[in-house]
Amino acid sequence: MPPPTPPADTSTAFAARQAKALLVHERLCAEYGAPFRFFSTKDPLSELVSALLSHRTKNADSHRAYQELTATFPTWAAVRDAPTEAVQHAIRACTWPEQKAPRIQAVLREISQRCGTDAPCSLDFLAEMPVPEARAWLESISGVGPKTSAATLLFSTLRIPAMPVDSHHHRVAQRLGLIGPKVGEGPAHKLLEALLPPGWDAQQVYDHHEALMFHGQKCCYFSSPACGRCVVLDQCPFGQARMGGQA
Repeated sequence: MPPPTPPADTSTAFAARQAKALLVHERLCAEYGAPFRFFSTKDPLSELVSALLSHRTKNADSHRAYQELTATFPTWAAVRDAPTEAVQHAIRACTWPEQKAPRIQAVLREISQRCGTDAPCSLDFLAEMPVPEARAWLESISGVGPKTSAATLLFSTLRIPAMPVDSHHHRVAQRLGLIGPKVGEGPAHKLLEALLPPGWDAQQVYDHHEALMFHGQKCCYFSSPACGRCVVLDQCPFGQARMGGQA
């Protein structure tokens, strides 16, 4: 039996969301001063560990945990092979160190096994793969989800155009109607990345993510968003409803 025919307006609705995403991109990039300088110069394996530490953790705390971890252990192989309690102590600045320490060690063990090396390999080989294949390789590791895989590829020295979606980015996109109200952060990655032009390079993808993230941090707050000074209010159903239809 052939698959059901999608609603006639599917392509039209998708095109409208694409156009909105690009308009929002342009306005927010102008508002927050794109192009943005890449904040990280870590190799991909180091970026992967950093991303694992950052889950549900403030940037300053995850940075402190990463700095303490790398100061305590000279190599990622040393982190992998250390007593878990020692790794947990080193990353105590982040949230849930008791969960993250064994998870990081398990990830490092799996990467070592896949690479067939005594020490975890650099992951530089991911640059030779198409973006979806590189993401799939990372996400097949237990404990690595779409946000972590995208962060590893985009933020690291690989500079591969994979777009992470953090809580701020997700909130802004949801309020703008770029994704549905029940779409979680994980599934949002594919939906939001599909709205971007396929030829965008890493800088453009990074600018898009950073612009929406900054907007969530500086204007579109979780509670009491500053809709009155929002530069994309006319594109935002949530904001317009909250402001009584003013745009």
